[in-house]
Amino acid sequence: MSYDVYGLGNALVDIQAQVSDEQLAATGFDKGIMTLVDDDRQGQLLSGLGDIPLNRCAGGSAANTIVAVADFGGRAAYCGKVANDEVGQFFLEDMRRIGVDVAVSPASAGQTGTSAILITDDAQRTMLTNLGVSSELSESDLNEDQLKAAKYVYVEGYLLLNPVQKAAALKAMDLAKHYGVKVGFTASDPFLCETLRDEIMALIEGPVDLFFCNEEEARSLTGRLDAVDCAAELHRHCENVALTLGANGSLLMHGGEAIPIEGMTTRAVDTTGAGDMYAGALLYGITNGMSWQQAGHLASRAATRIVSQLGARLNERFTEAEINELRS
Repeated sequence: MSYDVYGLGNALVDIQAQVSDEQLAATGFDKGIMTLVDDDRQGQLLSGLGDIPLNRCAGGSAANTIVAVADFGGRAAYCGKVANDEVGQFFLEDMRRIGVDVAVSPASAGQTGTSAILITDDAQRTMLTNLGVSSELSESDLNEDQLKAAKYVYVEGYLLLNPVQKAAALKAMDLAKHYGVKVGFTASDPFLCETLRDEIMALIEGPVDLFFCNEEEARSLTGRLDAVDCAAELHRHCENVALTLGANGSLLMHGGEAIPIEGMTTRAVDTTGAGDMYAGALLYGITNGMSWQQAGHLASRAATRIVSQLGARLNERFTEAEINELRS
């Protein structure tokens, strides 16, 4: 079987809850920040929310992107580590129900990673993440048959923080180059760009064919302020760049040209997964016959739709007619 995208990332189950600013303040965590916590701390936080409704779905940055590819009708496979527990079984069933192939064997011990996502009325999300066995993802978990059958391998930057996961990410990129598969890579977080700047730039200059980042990440990597200057500088090192600009849209760099993509007006409810959705829609577009501009417009619309609702999954999928309209 062939795939449009083979994704690699932290396999987490997202647990989402809408909270007030007062409830968030009571947790002691800073708004809008992702913090790594242990199971006990995360459990205490969730139990402290009382009867607030919780929504659960398979997540993690690359997983969200791969789900988006499948949601648009693309063919996708995912490589991420879960445990042989109820939460891990839920993750696998949720991904496979959408049509994503997952061939990684669950870990025999430990627990599946989870991320408690607290969403406030200003659409900010505060994430308390327990990585669990997702941090054990290793080179041996890669499925070479799936990887070489893909048009793109997509890797999330968070994997660079863990030596074992980093080795898996680099191996996946090496295999992609060996088999003539293109490599997409997302910066994931401004913190990564600040602490691992040289390492990320080496990947951009090397195996990465398509680099995803937001404005803050681009500034951190290039040392420039203007978004156009940032994109142009990154494009000097990487064949393709997708720089998201929030409500102002995005800027694609392809073939030596800048392709500005307009933003769309909406009332933001939850920004969870906006960048992941953008990446998924763009990857779907360029692997399914769209031009870069057409794929950029699809990505912009998809990201706008996702921030207007709760969660990182589209409540209302794009119809075939909506997608085809962008091809004309």
